[in-house]
Amino acid sequence: MEKSTTGNAVLKITGTILRWMLNILFYVVVVFVIVKAGTYAYNFSFEVFGSVAVEAEPGRDVEFQILKGESTMDIANKLEVSKLITDKYSFYTKTKLKEYDIMPGTFILNTSMDYDEILSVITDIKNSIAEEVAVE
Repeated sequence: MEKSTTGNAVLKITGTILRWMLNILFYVVVVFVIVKAGTYAYNFSFEVFGSVAVEAEPGRDVEFQILKGESTMDIANKLEVSKLITDKYSFYTKTKLKEYDIMPGTFILNTSMDYDEILSVITDIKNSIAEEVAVE
């Protein structure tokens, strides 16, 4: 009878310790996810509403072509691939929030330009250095 009581006590203690460890692990994971989500939200918001450039001045000039009929997301993707912006989704969001009208043409952009500077260039057809080309 005594062995059974000792065995039950050991099982109860082990179960309690295991529950505590799982609770602690659960809360650590929850805190980690909240911190990661908060960091992502802050960075995304800063990219949309702040001044973000890929490189410090002087940067490098890049010839960038926008075809007639290209979607805003296609343009944002090309800007990201060309290393002119840091994130296509924040650029797309900024463009849609402020309702910019992007013009087709070929533009000279610099990697030290922030989103507002890039948008001021690509929304003014006078800044284009070549004739527009249509999407095929």
